[in-house]
Amino acid sequence: MLYWFFRHMDVNLFQYITVRAGFAFFIAFVLTIYLMPLFITWAKSKKASQPINKFAPKTHLKKSDTPTMGGVIFVFSTVIATLLSANLSNPYTVGALFTLISFCALGFGDDFGKIVSKNNLHGLSARAKFALQMLLGLGIGSFLLYYIGFDSSFYVPFVKFAIFDMGWGALIFWAVVIVAASNAVNLTDGLDGLATVPSIFALFSLGVIVYVTGNAVLSSYLLWPKIIGVGEVAVVAAALSGALIGFLWYNCNPAEVFMGDSGSLAVGAFLGYMAILGKSEILLILIGLIFVIETVSVIAQVGSYKLRGKRIFLMAPIHHHFEMKQWAENKIIVRFWIIAFIANLVALITLKIR
Repeated sequence: MLYWFFRHMDVNLFQYITVRAGFAFFIAFVLTIYLMPLFITWAKSKKASQPINKFAPKTHLKKSDTPTMGGVIFVFSTVIATLLSANLSNPYTVGALFTLISFCALGFGDDFGKIVSKNNLHGLSARAKFALQMLLGLGIGSFLLYYIGFDSSFYVPFVKFAIFDMGWGALIFWAVVIVAASNAVNLTDGLDGLATVPSIFALFSLGVIVYVTGNAVLSSYLLWPKIIGVGEVAVVAAALSGALIGFLWYNCNPAEVFMGDSGSLAVGAFLGYMAILGKSEILLILIGLIFVIETVSVIAQVGSYKLRGKRIFLMAPIHHHFEMKQWAENKIIVRFWIIAFIANLVALITLKIR
């Protein structure tokens, strides 16, 4: 909206992606800071609190009255900031908005089911959730591949050129990337702020990558794939980063609100979407290292128990393992943040090593 307004006013400053990204960041931040207390008050009055899993550490019982579904607010703020700041004629922006809204809606359905039943296990079934995620992922992949005609080449870090063209197989691969990232962030969202800060770090890294990908000069200098138009999604990434920082104001320990599946599924799916646009699907493993560690810990725990009848960790995901070892919650959270920061720093360094 503002993009077109200033364009017709012959104000060139607002045509720059970096300027609009800054506007989007602050709009989303202010909106979230303003709306979140209103949401928390409303959620408490409606008893829309987070049901605690009976298998979770006993220290989590004190969080049973904490409102959930905060993701609805920061996704809403992100969408408003994007509508005001981004170029809405850009198809990649449209895809970004669809990714955020659709996965937020899916998460909302899961959160609502848990709240109504007052049971953490009574939301959408695992099969239903996965099926819907794959359906959305395939829809987003189809939009990229068949509507936009997005490059289906496969790239890996440190290599200047594409390894091969995935063809129609890109549709499946992209859907898996989006769904895997969505579930990985969801699994990590178990402690106050644990998923929020690594998500902000990942958004910054991927924002830089898509900006470089869409910039002819920078992509040529860094020997990075050049894809016209994808840089606009950096505006959406900046908006979501601002919204998440606003959310963190209320989500830091002790949390006044949780993001819920409505937030974690949306954030994860958007990270996967950005990795696809920036040809960084493999690099996403490093960018989202904390999410990967959390997911692998669950897979390893379940696999070990089914195959050997023994557990590897005291409890999975791995942050619960450290809770069972009597680590203070703040210590777990901050140490995971440090790992995420270092991993993203290394990921950005790899941009030049090709």
